[in-house]
Amino acid sequence: MISIPSKNYYKNHFRILERYQHDSNTLHIVGNNNLKFKDLPNVKFLNQEVSLDSQLTKSKKFKTIIFSDFFESSNDIYSLLSELKNYIQPNGKIIISVVNYKYSWLIKLLELFNLKKKSPKLSHIQESNIKNLAEATGYQFISSHTKQILPFKFFGVFSLINNILEMILSKFNLGINKYIILKNVDKKNQQKLKRTVIIPAKNEEGNIPILYEKLKNIDIDEIVFSVGRSKDKTLDVVNNIKNSQPKSQIKIHEQSKNGKANAIWESFEKVTGDVIAILDSDISVDPEELPKFFSIIENDYADFVNGTRLIYPMEKNSMRKINLIGNRAFQAIVSFIIGIKLSDSLCGTKVFKKDFINKVAWWQNEHSLFDPFCDFDLLFTASYVGEKIVEYPIHYKSRIYGKTQISRFRDGFKLIVYLIKSYKIFNTSIK
Repeated sequence: MISIPSKNYYKNHFRILERYQHDSNTLHIVGNNNLKFKDLPNVKFLNQEVSLDSQLTKSKKFKTIIFSDFFESSNDIYSLLSELKNYIQPNGKIIISVVNYKYSWLIKLLELFNLKKKSPKLSHIQESNIKNLAEATGYQFISSHTKQILPFKFFGVFSLINNILEMILSKFNLGINKYIILKNVDKKNQQKLKRTVIIPAKNEEGNIPILYEKLKNIDIDEIVFSVGRSKDKTLDVVNNIKNSQPKSQIKIHEQSKNGKANAIWESFEKVTGDVIAILDSDISVDPEELPKFFSIIENDYADFVNGTRLIYPMEKNSMRKINLIGNRAFQAIVSFIIGIKLSDSLCGTKVFKKDFINKVAWWQNEHSLFDPFCDFDLLFTASYVGEKIVEYPIHYKSRIYGKTQISRFRDGFKLIVYLIKSYKIFNTSIK
């Protein structure tokens, strides 16, 4: 029997699955006893015709469960998803890899002419079927995407053609493999989450006292000030606030480099909270909005909350006209790349859980992109690893002290380069 080479196909498949595995608490369930997976970590070969409960122990629950070569051969997906509740943590993610339904005819044709090894009888279920059954069993659909239109290498020529086809046709879901991400939305009784606010501050001497008075009135457990090299007395003001509040959980560190992104990354090393908010120190976003951001995360309605300034009317002079045009353009492009409709991609206020920090670090190490503000790194990571993203509209206000730290053209060019590189990352199988 002639068999189409599959080494390159599986190599690409394994690389795609890497984005969803960021700790050891992952279970990768593989069907059909496919030995291509035998050297991968956390893999367990299971029989699709036998219940999960008879093959797995209920003593451990996983943060992420991945399925390869499994769902297509299951004859009772409802029971499968129901049983999964015994093994997936609340808010845990399920990554389902299935053959794209559009190619079921092609698979049958290849098998008919002995060009492909005959598969077990497959259901060739559509995404809508899985979504419906997921909702019926207590899961939330997060996102889906397809990869690998031409899964062969042929001295690199076909790989190049595949990359081009994926980039051009990515929005048409023409890849052979479909990846569906679900979230277990079961509630769990838990203690109140500790809240941390990170505040990057540079040349904000006049804003800090006002900002802190507002923060005192809301329920926050920890404040981390990341102070850049300022021309005014920002550092002195922050230190005075900390010294006058000896019982408060205020942490201060001076940036080793310039830029907001550096302020955030260095602050990540200081935080101890369970849920983290980033808040600019110019008071353009009222701190009193933060409890609503926090509640979205704490109620498990989302994994990542992105503030948006472009819904409600803005205060006069809060944003230059050219900046508004640029923000609208970036919002549209980012939405297209990540496949999630956003109304604002550069709002500085974002909230997420602490375990998201490791995912951001992975994204940066894996792809070596440079974002001067951190907004793209955070948003693109959240989408890439399958986080549930929602937006919260804020009322954007004008500054009362100082001026913007943004260089429109220099920084704008860096973001454009970032977007071009990210489009390839999101829409091709090969790094």
